[in-house]
Amino acid sequence: MARTDAWLSRALERVLGRLPIGWLQLRHNRTRLLAAVGGVAFAGLLVLMQLGFQGALVGSISLPYRALDAQLLISAADMNTLADANPVARARLMQALSVPGVKAVTPVYLGRIDWRQSDGTLRALDVLGLEPSTTPLLPAVIRQQQHALSQADTVLLDLRTRNVDTTSLRAATPAAPLSLELRGQAVQVVGHFEIGGGFSADGYLLASDQTFMRLFPSRSAGAPNLGLVTLEPGADAAAVERALRERFGGADDVKVRTLDEAVAADQRFQTTQRPVGVIFGFGIVMGVLVGIVIVYQVLSSDVADHLREYATLKAVGYPPRFFLGIVFEEAVILGMLGFVPGLLASFGLYAAVAAKTGLPMEMTVARAAVVLVGTVAMCTLAGALATRRLTRADPAELF
Repeated sequence: MARTDAWLSRALERVLGRLPIGWLQLRHNRTRLLAAVGGVAFAGLLVLMQLGFQGALVGSISLPYRALDAQLLISAADMNTLADANPVARARLMQALSVPGVKAVTPVYLGRIDWRQSDGTLRALDVLGLEPSTTPLLPAVIRQQQHALSQADTVLLDLRTRNVDTTSLRAATPAAPLSLELRGQAVQVVGHFEIGGGFSADGYLLASDQTFMRLFPSRSAGAPNLGLVTLEPGADAAAVERALRERFGGADDVKVRTLDEAVAADQRFQTTQRPVGVIFGFGIVMGVLVGIVIVYQVLSSDVADHLREYATLKAVGYPPRFFLGIVFEEAVILGMLGFVPGLLASFGLYAAVAAKTGLPMEMTVARAAVVLVGTVAMCTLAGALATRRLTRADPAELF
C-alpha cells in the first residue's frame, strides 16, 4: 500500500508540476477517503445499472424488427409500438403492389397470448402470424423450419423465452413435437428460433396465418397488422417510400416507413412516454445527485478541516486558482478511484440480470466512457460547490 501511495504521489507530481497537495490530504484521512470512494462507486454503479436497463429496453425493442426481411413497413397511422399496432386493411397492401419498385408485400399478424406452463406460471408470448410460403423473416433457422407451419396448429417457439425448459424445446421436431395448450387449444411446437423477450413479453411464437386465426378467432384475415415491403433489386427505398405515400393519396389510416425509422420511433416512444423508460431516466438523474451530495460532503469537510492552512497561504499571496486547483484535484482523484469499483461491480450485475431475465444487458465501451467522464464531471461540480466557503474566507477572521 505504501509503495502504491508513493508511486501515485510521484505520478501526480509529474502531471501537476507541483506537490500533489489534494492527494496527500485525501490520503491523510484514509477512513474518509474509503467512504468517499465507496460513495462515488455506488453512485457510478447506480448510473451504470440504470443505463444498462435503459439500453436493454432499447435493445429488446429492436430485436423483432431486426428479424424482419423488408426494406419498408406499412402500418396503421397510430402505431407507436409493435404491441399496439392496429390492423391495416389488406386492400392497402394490394394497392402497394402496383407501385414501381415493389417486389412483394407480405402481411403479418400480431397478437399476444398467455401460456400457462405445467408449474402454473404464465408466460406472455408475442405471436407472429404469416403465410408459410412467404419468407418475411431473416433468420435462416426460421426459413429452414417454416414449411412445417403449413400443418394445422403447428408453431415455432422462441428458445430464448424467459424461464422455459429449453431441453424439451430443443428436442421438438415435426416428428416429435412438443404439445402446448394456448387459449384452450392444443398446438404442436415443431421447432424453435431465437429472438428474445423484452419488458412487455417473455418471448415470441411463430405461427401460420391460419393457425393465428384459430388462436385469435376475433381477428380477420383481411386486416393484418403490418405489411412488409420487399423491393426489386436496385430500387431506391426513399423513392419507393414517396411513391407509396402518393399511391395512398394522403390517407390518414396508414403510414409508410423504413424499418430503421420504425425502430427509432418505437424506441423514442417507449423511453420517453412509457413509465418504464421515464423511470430509468429518473434513476440516472438520482444516481448523479447522490454522487454530487456524497462528494460535496467529503470535500466540504476537507476544506473546513484545512481552512486555517488555506487562509495562511491566501494571506501570503497564493491566488484563488491555487486553492481551486487543490480541491479540483481531489475531486478528479475521487472520481477516477470511485469509477473503477463501480464499473467492476456492474459487470457482475449485468451478467446476473441478463442470465435471470434474458434481457440484452451488455456493457459497452461507449457507455463506460460516458459514465467515467460523467463521474469526473460530477465530482468536479461537487468540488466547485465545496470551494465557495474557501473563496469567501477572510484570513483576518480566522486567527
